[in-house]
Amino acid sequence: MFLDTATPILYTLDLAAAVAFAITGALVASRKQLDILGFIWLAVITGVGGGTVRDLVLGVPVFWVVDPTPVVACILTAIIVHFAAHLMESRYRYILLFDAFGMALVAVVGTAKGLDAGTSALVAVMMGVMTAALGGIIRDTLGQEPSIILRREIYVAAAVLGSASYIEMSWAGVERALSLGTAFTFAFIARVLALRYNWSLPAYKARAGRDVSEDEA
Repeated sequence: MFLDTATPILYTLDLAAAVAFAITGALVASRKQLDILGFIWLAVITGVGGGTVRDLVLGVPVFWVVDPTPVVACILTAIIVHFAAHLMESRYRYILLFDAFGMALVAVVGTAKGLDAGTSALVAVMMGVMTAALGGIIRDTLGQEPSIILRREIYVAAAVLGSASYIEMSWAGVERALSLGTAFTFAFIARVLALRYNWSLPAYKARAGRDVSEDEA
């Protein structure tokens, strides 16, 4: 059974990612001036949302259902942020920073869980990227914020970098903890540098459509 083979390091990283994403959800709640229940709701759904979908798709026990510690951690995080958010000068900057941290964590954890569940490398990468993106999508949709996924700076590409790096190191026989830590670092640094220097992939440029009269000539 998959749960029996899950390593403590993956559990720890899932918990850390839930807290990181919960902080971003609670900070969005502060920007919207919600009550404390609004803080808790956004923190919890953001913290565990991506991982929930990942585990359901993989057909493995949902991590916070097996052990509700991540939910408790998200609730405590929401309460702390509710009373401390006013101390942060630029809350959106903190949202981006903690989102980058959470994204990098869940990208590598999702990929590792995908491989552990017996998926192909491609599916494992998809699990990592999907987990990384869904938490932010849920938070921004419920908080009526511009989607972080649609920002020009590199985001999904950073998650892909982390996921692919983990797979390459796993294939090369690199020790698991080192693979996870290195892949996380790649994804996190890529996202932070993209924010700092406005890095982005080439965007689609609108072009004039074909002239139908030319086709008929």
